[in-house]
Amino acid sequence: MDSLYDSTDVPLLDRNWTNASDTNGTADGNQFVQPVWRIVLWGLAYSCIVLVSVVGNLIVMWIIMAHKRMRTVTNYFLLNLAFAEASMSAFNTVINFTYAVHNDWYYGLVYCRFHNFFPVAAVFASIYSMTAIALDRYMAIIHPLQQRMSATETKVVVGVIWVLALLLAFPQYYYSNTIALPGRVVCYIDWPEYKLCDFKKMYYVCVVILIYFLPLVVMGCAYLEVGLTLWASEIPGDSSDRYKEQLIAKRKVVKMMIVVVCTFAICWLPFHVFFLLHEFHPEMFEQPYIQQVYLAVLWLAMSSTMYNPIIYCCLNDRFRAGFKQVLGCCPCVPRGSYEGLELKSTRYLHTQTSVYKTSCMETSVSTVMHQADEGDPGRGGGPRRSSLDLASNGSSSRSVSKTVSETSSFYSSHNLQE
Repeated sequence: MDSLYDSTDVPLLDRNWTNASDTNGTADGNQFVQPVWRIVLWGLAYSCIVLVSVVGNLIVMWIIMAHKRMRTVTNYFLLNLAFAEASMSAFNTVINFTYAVHNDWYYGLVYCRFHNFFPVAAVFASIYSMTAIALDRYMAIIHPLQQRMSATETKVVVGVIWVLALLLAFPQYYYSNTIALPGRVVCYIDWPEYKLCDFKKMYYVCVVILIYFLPLVVMGCAYLEVGLTLWASEIPGDSSDRYKEQLIAKRKVVKMMIVVVCTFAICWLPFHVFFLLHEFHPEMFEQPYIQQVYLAVLWLAMSSTMYNPIIYCCLNDRFRAGFKQVLGCCPCVPRGSYEGLELKSTRYLHTQTSVYKTSCMETSVSTVMHQADEGDPGRGGGPRRSSLDLASNGSSSRSVSKTVSETSSFYSSHNLQE
């Protein structure tokens, strides 16, 4: 029997192992049964992934969707990333584990196809959401005068990402099948055989390039240029507080995204190396311990879905405020100031203070001028001069109000873009 193998999430079934299970005369013909204590340990490890990933990413989605200030270009892509990761954890991680433990498929042909199809699409959507964030940061920092993407354009990009993801994963769905072996059922991909090329190897190599190496190269180049721009030079000593604050905020966002990308790269590298080696050196995978290696590699790859909410909470003040608001009922979580998640940013408070000071100044000037006019009623032309002065002050008031309005508008526009 040919080797049954799926490069995304189906456990290994080597030809030698299959033949052994068919001829050994074991009770169930399954060579993959493990001791109970080992199953319990792996079960706890995979359960942690599902719990942290689903809860954490759902909180991230709520923070972005429920707060208008959080609906920025970057956060729309983070929303898509959180959705893809939560979905993969909920629909595939537990199934991966139960199938990897015994190599016995309990879920039928329909879910077999979905099981092989969806993880490729979800990983594609995840990494290209991160790539879109990297390119958006690159344009905002390296080419700040160029127009940024609007909310509508961002949603279109997200839709295109998912369409391409589904197209890339479609062969996994189309060729998926189940087969009954002695004592068990196996979910696998029945790849077609062509004389001109090895379609299976060609597809796997293309998938690894498209969902790992290519986007990582693009993000690496983008963040390298952005990092050199943001960190290579010191902040000028005579810079305004607003400029310094904006630069620090940009550095924090870029630093957070670099941590997210590096975490993804580290978690998925062993997984891709594992299956590339299996494709080109299958003899290395005939050892009895390879199932434990597979479970460890799969756990590390799946665990990438639970780290991002932790990273956001640790490195971003607004996400931290949202997590504290949701998890405030837990005794171990201090209930933070929810004001940080709403529209009360530092720049907003500075602007409000400036408006208040300007208003107070205008009121004081008007009062003084009014008192001066009343104190010298006999001087000729007094009422007319007072009228002219008040008109002049009114013009000044309109000028100051216009300046404050424009400044507030700039801050509001800038905050939406960050």
